[in-house]
Amino acid sequence: MKIDPGLVAYVSGGGSGIGRGFCVELARRGVHVGVCDIRGEDARETVRLIEEGGGKAIALETDVSDQSSVDAAADAIESVFGDVSLVFNNAGVAMHGVPVEEISLSEWDWVIGVNVMGVIHGVRTFVPRLRKAGKPAHIVNTASIGGFQVNPDFLTVAYSMTKYAVVALSEGLRNELAETQTGVSVLAPAAVDTGIHLSERSRPERLGGAYVRPENHFMGELIKDGAQPEDIANIVLSAIESNCFYIFPHPETRPWLERRFSEILDAYGAAEAAAKPLAAE
Repeated sequence: MKIDPGLVAYVSGGGSGIGRGFCVELARRGVHVGVCDIRGEDARETVRLIEEGGGKAIALETDVSDQSSVDAAADAIESVFGDVSLVFNNAGVAMHGVPVEEISLSEWDWVIGVNVMGVIHGVRTFVPRLRKAGKPAHIVNTASIGGFQVNPDFLTVAYSMTKYAVVALSEGLRNELAETQTGVSVLAPAAVDTGIHLSERSRPERLGGAYVRPENHFMGELIKDGAQPEDIANIVLSAIESNCFYIFPHPETRPWLERRFSEILDAYGAAEAAAKPLAAE
């Protein structure tokens, strides 16, 4: 679809990082933006930046792990700007640096609540509205390169598990919406200069409240020289206009996926070799 001025967007995690990049770049193209973030002050700062550049946006304190909060955000955006056509299920939190058996149940609830249920809630809220509107629309779900392979060095099991789920959800959603006017994309970035390593400060009270999780903080050094959020946003907006499903903004990660899929294909080769004696019998 073409991203024309006057369209309306919902962006979760819009108060910082890639989400803020989406919001600012959309506004530069004349899109009216619902900036949604659990940290209301961050959402309001994004709106300030947008309005400073002459754009239109509203800030909405939104907990994507709560279906009713996402529903309320959608209602608020529609009441101000009209029907939403662009949906960015972008909010996400880090969960790195701890062996899987040491991750507490409360942390599992949190990372699944945001990274998986946040996308599910966005889909449940907006897909019926997009179908009803019957106009060209697009959904972007932010996964990660960690949704296609598990980094062997950084203890990313919980994070990667949730991002694999986002990839599968997006692939299934694309199939279900294939005959509609709604396109779907899944974004799989690697290092981006964001504050995701500090995401524990945004944990909602009902899931344990804000805290300090130093195990994530090594990522700050890894990502500080990464891509800029606005650059990722522009790649994604171009992909929307090209109706591109998989979005890999870091081509240097291609060998990581090649290694994984090569191992899978080798396993098929081994299975075929093992099956030959059975067939001969």
